[in-house]
Amino acid sequence: MIKLCASSAVSARRLFGGLMMGMGLVGTSLLPTGAQAEVPYFEDAVAKGTLPPMLQRLPEHPNVIDFGVEGKTVGKYGGEFVTIMGRSKDIRMAVVYGYARLVGYDQDLNLQPDILEALDVNEEGNVFTLHLRKGHKWSDGAPFTAEDFRYYWEDIVNNDELFPVGPPRFLFVGDEPASFEVIDEYTVRYSWSRPNPFFLTELAATRPPFIYRPAHYLKQFHEQYRDAAELDALVQERGLRSWAVLHTDMDRPYKLSNIDRPSLEPWLITTEEPSDRFVFVRNPYYHRVDPEGNQLPYIDRMIFNISNSKLVPAKVGAGEVDLQSRILSLKDYTFLKQSEAKQNYQVRLWDVGAGAYAALYPNLTCSDPVWRDVIRDVRFRRALSLGINRTEINRVLFFGLAQPTNNTVLPKSPLFKPEYRENFIKFDVKAANALLDEMGLDKRDGDGIRLLPDGRPMEIIVETTGENPEHDDMLELIGDSWRKIGVKMYIKGLQREVLRNRAYSGETIMSIFNGVDNGLATANSVPSEFVPVQQDSLQWPKWGQYYQTNGEAGEAPDMPAARELMDLYNKWQSSNEKGRKEAWQGILDINSENMFSIGLIGNVPQPVVVDKDLRNVPEKGIHSWEPGAFFGMYRPDTFWWDR
Repeated sequence: MIKLCASSAVSARRLFGGLMMGMGLVGTSLLPTGAQAEVPYFEDAVAKGTLPPMLQRLPEHPNVIDFGVEGKTVGKYGGEFVTIMGRSKDIRMAVVYGYARLVGYDQDLNLQPDILEALDVNEEGNVFTLHLRKGHKWSDGAPFTAEDFRYYWEDIVNNDELFPVGPPRFLFVGDEPASFEVIDEYTVRYSWSRPNPFFLTELAATRPPFIYRPAHYLKQFHEQYRDAAELDALVQERGLRSWAVLHTDMDRPYKLSNIDRPSLEPWLITTEEPSDRFVFVRNPYYHRVDPEGNQLPYIDRMIFNISNSKLVPAKVGAGEVDLQSRILSLKDYTFLKQSEAKQNYQVRLWDVGAGAYAALYPNLTCSDPVWRDVIRDVRFRRALSLGINRTEINRVLFFGLAQPTNNTVLPKSPLFKPEYRENFIKFDVKAANALLDEMGLDKRDGDGIRLLPDGRPMEIIVETTGENPEHDDMLELIGDSWRKIGVKMYIKGLQREVLRNRAYSGETIMSIFNGVDNGLATANSVPSEFVPVQQDSLQWPKWGQYYQTNGEAGEAPDMPAARELMDLYNKWQSSNEKGRKEAWQGILDINSENMFSIGLIGNVPQPVVVDKDLRNVPEKGIHSWEPGAFFGMYRPDTFWWDR
């Protein structure tokens, strides 16, 4: 077993994807000398005796952030930073931005221990030993120990009332669930008989799986640990149908709907819904420190203001935020730059990690049998792609700064091939019409619109969340060019949850949404966005549901190409790195030829507005949901005010 120091020059540079075998990730283990005596925000509480001093609140071995590697400067305590969200549900972005994970990505997309002090992985990649930091505490001061992992495994995901379908898929290898062991108070182990390539990447995910829970808090809502009469009284008081619903409501570590639930995040929510202003305050027991031993975060409070999405650019331009990227797009750049001189902010353009800025998703599992047959014909999907004038979209909406592309990996990915980006994206009306005629869709109505095999006009309703105005603008341009190939488009705006539910049920024929998140994939990345294993994948939601429910719901993939994708996915899971790369290339080849999703435009820079006095925010970064958690891998807990 090889041990690597997370702060050394030989940090786990080959661990992107979390699958380097036979090595241990070890976090920094010594608290620097000369640490500040106390965080000013907590001085009064410490003086009154209601809070222990800082050194007693930290783990024995806190996570010391290497500012030399990350290009940061030691900062000052105090202040708050304000950002805007489009709806109250987006308070979960506090978990995303905070990015406190068992293991997480650094700025070079290497995996490093974070909440964990160390992680050991055996040579075969099927045994993972997790070492906690002694003395690490939940935000209420209760110890964070192996019991919190045991509670999650035994009392939550293996409880039929709380998790009827059993543990999440990443805790399985095939049909084999994890073998979970508590080694001691600060050590737990997960093992399988075969390698589990999902485990580490899932722990580092933007939406974390939270395989630990505050057992000391949640046990009061669990039937195994609370008097039945008392628990039933709580259930009745809240008007709920069972203790399991109560337990779930009081948990929700991602949605943050319970302000009393202990946390390990850098900032703690203090505002209950509904509200248009959510306040988060610093966690007194947070586990990270700067190189001088000062407990992070530097900034005392994080404020999420809720506003209509259409008003956000104007509010940003008026100087109402300190840090903003969400809801902003490239079309806002000129306006925001014009306001720079009047406001104390700077507009930066970050690269994006998504495979495409936007993509169309024909629903291969839609319920309409006629549309299903048409959509499943690859000639139809290729014709729709050839009928899109991406150059026009780029010029009209993105000042020519973007890149016409398929929905695929980026050139920076070691898996990239030029044909992945370029196949069937050249605007060619003649070729598109020829493909549709070849399908037998050569009959048209009086307006020149082609007819479906049952005689209905070929009118495609493309559903959109309405969250990104540029998606709607793109659809308007696409609708014009599709008329040239005899296809009429209607645009239907829906709330995101409604759109997803319609797609899941098969009502949706086509939708528009963001492209794949991980355009920077490597052989060790999980290829789940390119194979039918996720219900959230709008091109095949019923196939994804079938996989995620072990066949209890949804539909089994019944297209040869889809079955081949699943075979390659299984190969990826069971192979060494060379085999995983071969499987990845096969998966990308099939996606490229079959146009399961239709990429539109990519390489669209993301405007990031930063107050000029806010330090340690990168001038240039990657703005990506996965991997990276937008600002998360740049550690907002290290941002500080130079005022």
